[in-house]
Amino acid sequence: QVQLVESGGGLVQAGGSLRLSCAASGRTFEYYAMGWFRQAPGKEREFVAGIRWSGGRTYYADSVKGRFTISRDNAKNMVFLQMNSLKPEDTAVYFCAARQYSGNYIATQDYEYKDWGQGTQVTVSS
Repeated sequence: QVQLVESGGGLVQAGGSLRLSCAASGRTFEYYAMGWFRQAPGKEREFVAGIRWSGGRTYYADSVKGRFTISRDNAKNMVFLQMNSLKPEDTAVYFCAARQYSGNYIATQDYEYKDWGQGTQVTVSS
């Protein structure tokens, strides 16, 4: 099991940027594939971005492709989500998730991830 704590959320105007961070502790972090999900009020949690354990492969939801970038620093047990050109529809609670997996496949369903952070609120004003 790995413990996850997100930070970096806040209020930003449309067109602005935010960088979310996820600090991991517990098991050997480098063998975990990581993902970012988000949940807006009244909506189901949805996949945003995922990254392979080595950081060599990433995958994005169509809604954020070209605007968001996921990255990781295994030496510091950190995962990041750089969010640019933010839109009001990006408003949601953003969650970091971990999956013990060392293959190439990047999971996009929330049930595929075992460990979750508490979430950080991102609000984009128009």
